[in-house]
Amino acid sequence: MTYKDTDLYSILDYLNISYQITQHKPLFTVTESQHLRGELQGAHVKNLFLRDKKKTHYWLITLLEDRQIDLKKLRHVINAPSNLSFGPQDKLYELLGVKPGAVTIFGLMNDYNNIIIPYLDKGIFDYHLFNAHPLRNDRTTTIATHDIEKFINHYDYKLQLLDYDMIKRH
Repeated sequence: MTYKDTDLYSILDYLNISYQITQHKPLFTVTESQHLRGELQGAHVKNLFLRDKKKTHYWLITLLEDRQIDLKKLRHVINAPSNLSFGPQDKLYELLGVKPGAVTIFGLMNDYNNIIIPYLDKGIFDYHLFNAHPLRNDRTTTIATHDIEKFINHYDYKLQLLDYDMIKRH
């Protein structure tokens, strides 16, 4: 079974995480999101679904939307065993239950075997609110940033933070 947005809201209710839903036309890129999201406050992010060259490890990297990332440098920071590339669409759906354009940290609820290794940009925690797609790209769900860890822990992941400045220096 693949969880959908309604299941996400049930989990957020169960975890006592308050949320706000904003509906909009489907968004596929950060640029589209910036133009159409309106005045939503808080951290706006982009998500990278990555794999290593040997296709044995998968990562979900959640960054502030304006961050530029060098995958060669990132590889060393996250201790990837080989070069990184973007994961294929079929694996994205298999592991996170989403299609391109809807990649989200909330997709971890569909990773039943905890295959994904999630990392969050520590800069996200400079904001009080966090915005992400709720497993579909025609809505944005806003939660308190401190509740991200509660959500991640519920699915037996450990919150791992990326220091963007360290990636740039590496």
